[in-house]
Amino acid sequence: MNPDTGVSSPVDPLILEIKGNSLEDGPGIRTVVFIKGCPLSCVWCHNPESISSAMELSFDAGKCIGCGECSAVCETGALVPGHPFGPKRNRCSLCMACTEVCPSMALEPVGQVMALEAVVAKVMRDRPFFEASGGGVTLSGGEPTFNPTFCGALLKRFKAEGLHTLLQTCGHFAWPVFESTLLSYVDTIYCDIKLMDPDAHRRYCGVTNTRILENLENFLVLSQNGTLDFLPRVPLIPGITTTEENLVAIAEFLQDRGGRRVQVLAYNPLWHEKALRLGSSNSQARDELMHHFMDPAEVKRLSTLFIERGLEVV
Repeated sequence: MNPDTGVSSPVDPLILEIKGNSLEDGPGIRTVVFIKGCPLSCVWCHNPESISSAMELSFDAGKCIGCGECSAVCETGALVPGHPFGPKRNRCSLCMACTEVCPSMALEPVGQVMALEAVVAKVMRDRPFFEASGGGVTLSGGEPTFNPTFCGALLKRFKAEGLHTLLQTCGHFAWPVFESTLLSYVDTIYCDIKLMDPDAHRRYCGVTNTRILENLENFLVLSQNGTLDFLPRVPLIPGITTTEENLVAIAEFLQDRGGRRVQVLAYNPLWHEKALRLGSSNSQARDELMHHFMDPAEVKRLSTLFIERGLEVV
């Protein structure tokens, strides 16, 4: 149990990936540190490998060459040569011995232990790109606030190096903890607002939205005071978040609280392949709408619901 948040997560989180040269995660060229673990379980999560805070095993059937090296080192019988569905997850001990001998990298560990200074050192290699473009570092996930002590210390180090810092969050965290560990070291915050109905939010995201909406209000106040650069973001998920009732409710929530801009995020269906590599799935995988990218014309139409209510769509 994490004493900072009251929810289960490791003291030092697993790092999912450190991705450089990003142009989609804030201003300029950025390096994104993806932290494993999230208190939400959105059925459409485009990074399903980031939901669990624990190490996981990924199997890519398209890369497997059927050599049998993995089964030779598997002591639990989780790997059978030629098995079309990969590891037998109920037998796997996550020892990761198979990933060390797989010649085609069909089997890979998901998540790695990295010391804070090692994360900082890797990000700082990209300083010339930040300085040339007005970029910086972005913490994403998963959910960085799920591990506030580690991520706060990380952001503090980046600020000491003079980097622009950006936090991408789902908004589900205890404000006093966030304020004491992270807020002072963040220049920009991107926070998702998915569903206004609390029951629908619990159904599709695993938790109610009460805390998220409260934190969004706090972000809007700080933004209006000029102490925080804040951008609310709305993921457009076919048949779930894209109803006119939901989007209008979101627009009115923001507008009533002084919000001036919003970003809409077009649906990305690539999560299906990622989930399969982890041996997981959910009921939304059977919905045909969830297997296609969203039509740009539809994104534009839905964006007008915000524009009509005085919000700039960025």
